[in-house]
Amino acid sequence: MSEQILNQDPAQAPRLLLASASPGRRRVLTDAGIRFDTQVSSVDEDAVLAAAEAQHGPQDAAATALLLAKAKAEAVAAQAPAGTLVLGCDSVFEIDGVAYGKPHTADVARQRWQQLRGSAGVLHSGHWLIAAGGGRSVGLGSATVVHFAQVGDAEIEAYVASGEPLPCAGAFTIDGLASAFIESIEGNYQSVVGLDVSMLRRLLAEHGVAITELWA
Repeated sequence: MSEQILNQDPAQAPRLLLASASPGRRRVLTDAGIRFDTQVSSVDEDAVLAAAEAQHGPQDAAATALLLAKAKAEAVAAQAPAGTLVLGCDSVFEIDGVAYGKPHTADVARQRWQQLRGSAGVLHSGHWLIAAGGGRSVGLGSATVVHFAQVGDAEIEAYVASGEPLPCAGAFTIDGLASAFIESIEGNYQSVVGLDVSMLRRLLAEHGVAITELWA
């Protein structure tokens, strides 16, 4: 049976579509030997959150990550061929009980790092997998504690000037320049990058698909 899976015709295998522009997420899947395509969602995150808060009240960091992951997967699944497995992901960083998304500007990124240094926060990751065409829709979330070094002002300025933190949840990425400023984590490294392959395996199983069927 395993030989049949490994030698499977790619045209007959399930198609995984990643609803994300994140280079880190694409790299995680590639390094794990997963065959996938990419289609970036055009979700208005602020609008999604505003609608959720209007209906259910304020969302905590974990719920926000799952909500946005689902919205991204749904947006791409609506345009994908029936049967395509669409994976949406989102990350929300929480420190001192406050949830933070992407800083977008240098001033905000600088303020975040002045708060992060010498401290610890929780990176919440949401994963949502939908079978396009009205199929099964399931999601899972995870949380990883990130401990930061006591980073100096000059280091913060250099990091902000690099531009790396601006599009990243919490103003950092563990697989880039900021790795020098992260002392340790409690949880899954891939979740901090933005896509946990072990979680993808569990979601695929909910759809009746073995992750081995997606090996390149």
